[in-house]
Amino acid sequence: MPTLPSPEHPHEQRAVAESFGADAERYDRARPGYPAALIERILAAGPGRRVLDVGCGTGIVARQLQAAGCSVLGVDPDPRMAGVARRQGLDVEVARIEAWDPAGRVFDAVVAGQTWHWVEPVAGAATAARALRPGGLLALFWNGVEPPPQVAEATGNALREHIPAPGRIPVPARFSFGGEAYRPLADRAAEGMRAAGGFGEPEPWTLPWRRDYTRDEWLEQVSTSGGVNRLPAEILAGVLADLGRTIPDTFPVVYSTVAVAARRG
Repeated sequence: MPTLPSPEHPHEQRAVAESFGADAERYDRARPGYPAALIERILAAGPGRRVLDVGCGTGIVARQLQAAGCSVLGVDPDPRMAGVARRQGLDVEVARIEAWDPAGRVFDAVVAGQTWHWVEPVAGAATAARALRPGGLLALFWNGVEPPPQVAEATGNALREHIPAPGRIPVPARFSFGGEAYRPLADRAAEGMRAAGGFGEPEPWTLPWRRDYTRDEWLEQVSTSGGVNRLPAEILAGVLADLGRTIPDTFPVVYSTVAVAARRG
């Protein structure tokens, strides 16, 4: 979710990357999952159902995979996020994937939902290659989000009104980040796969879907966005109060899940 990091070196923005665990329970409650078609495609493309979830966070992707019959191991650098995932039954090891050791374990798929931009792309792909069995799949994906114009504009306006300068986080006129906004991150990940070696040619995927939101659900999701989640409590409260007065009770949000996938050679 926004705010989007720079596609050049986002993995170096550690303060943002490791900020989401400050309210891990809210993150788990507010963040969307992924379309069933994505899970089905990952399972159809991989040779089995043993999965490594990189940057698993609170286990949002992992729970969908477990429900589809997968055995999932999570890896995440934030013990706060890992703690929420463990309480929901996920096995998690606390580490950055670049330094994580598979210790001889092999997986049918390595996945990362909304997190691979925080990974150094070549080192991360190299670790994934070591962890995958031949023919195993590396699948990395992000949710692009497009709320209705009224909601997108109201969200941007509320953020700009309350976020003080200096130190203002970049907020566009419309709080809308479709799939095309995430394609540079997917392209960067594909370059990392090629540079690491051991993979076939990365393949882009795009899966459109939609979800209906209530006002409160949208306010919670906005509050977990990168940058917004680091605002002082009184400023965030002002943003959410103003926004809550200007958006509908319910509304549809269009998503586009952008993915890049490659098989281990």
